[in-house]
Amino acid sequence: MKKATRQQTRAHNTRLILKTIYYGREISRADIARATGLTRATVSDAVAQLINDGLVAEVGLGPSRGGKPPILLDMAENSRYLIGIDLADIEFRGALVNLRGEIRHRFSLPIDGRNGENALDLVYELIDKLVSYADSPLLGIGIGTPGLIDAKKGIVRNAVNLSWHDLSLRDLLEERYDFPVYVANDSQVAALAEFTFGDSKEISNLIVIKIGRGIGAGIILNRQLYFGENFGAGELGHVVTVEDGQLCRCGHYGCLETVTSSQAIVTRAQDIAKNSSRSALHRFFTRPEEIDIDVVSKALMDGDEELHKIVDEAGRYLGMAVANLVSILNIQYIVIAGSAASFGQALLDPIKREVNRRSLTALADETNIQMTSLGPDIVTLGAAALLLTQELGLP
Repeated sequence: MKKATRQQTRAHNTRLILKTIYYGREISRADIARATGLTRATVSDAVAQLINDGLVAEVGLGPSRGGKPPILLDMAENSRYLIGIDLADIEFRGALVNLRGEIRHRFSLPIDGRNGENALDLVYELIDKLVSYADSPLLGIGIGTPGLIDAKKGIVRNAVNLSWHDLSLRDLLEERYDFPVYVANDSQVAALAEFTFGDSKEISNLIVIKIGRGIGAGIILNRQLYFGENFGAGELGHVVTVEDGQLCRCGHYGCLETVTSSQAIVTRAQDIAKNSSRSALHRFFTRPEEIDIDVVSKALMDGDEELHKIVDEAGRYLGMAVANLVSILNIQYIVIAGSAASFGQALLDPIKREVNRRSLTALADETNIQMTSLGPDIVTLGAAALLLTQELGLP
């Protein structure tokens, strides 16, 4: 191993100090030295640089311990903005996010069936708009996109819905905007969002299952996002769950996606609406084509029994897959996210029931399965968290 250079040591110490301030919130230089084990001189030099860069600010005085009251430091949360982009739904979404994960501006554009170069032009339009909104310096751009993504190189290897194949998305965006750009799978960045900003933050091992047009699992192992050998970790939607089931877009039959994705549920809801005039769905649309996941959620809450059966079945199949994750990885925190998370307990109950039925009791009893608190912003926030991690070493 090569000995670290003075510059590398300084950079490491500065990141450690910034992380301590980020989590300490209103912390003195002396407390930073105690928490990190660094000398007070090292801390003072690094803090001076962070203040000069605008990342840290002096925010007041702390209680005196017999001498002069200490000056407290905190992250200057609005000193930089992060652009977070979500390309995984029926519309492209973006946001300007501050260093604490607070969204300052949102913007979205409908896809309207665009793919290939047309979809890429839509990404440019979305980012252009967000850049124009920024009233603080931009740290860079983070992107969560569906498909198999080479996160190291920023290449979209295969995104079926967008017709992107071996697209060097990072290079294209860095050349156009001259900002650092990071790209990862939408489910993987959703896990990063939960770990950084959600109710599960600071939990060392975590799985986030995102249910939208597709189904994916983002996996945090030992506080690190796990991508897999070929960046395909968490492709849960293409595990065959139903023998002799429907043809999936991947070419196999009976994949989990064919019964539990939001599109699969919406398609079945449209069939109910066409065949049953008494369905609660009719209160929320004028034509069956207008039915989307929000309409299904409203009709479900309105007591539609047929919809409840569909969501229960979707949860049952998902529970089978989750039971396998519980048995293989023994991760105790599993979070359900994505558009189908709006179903709440109607989806959560059958998932838990199947996990209890198909896993060792000792493992199932210690597994916490819950809905995310981050709502539809989870991928946008995760993309911002990816940028925060790579550029500032947070969290």
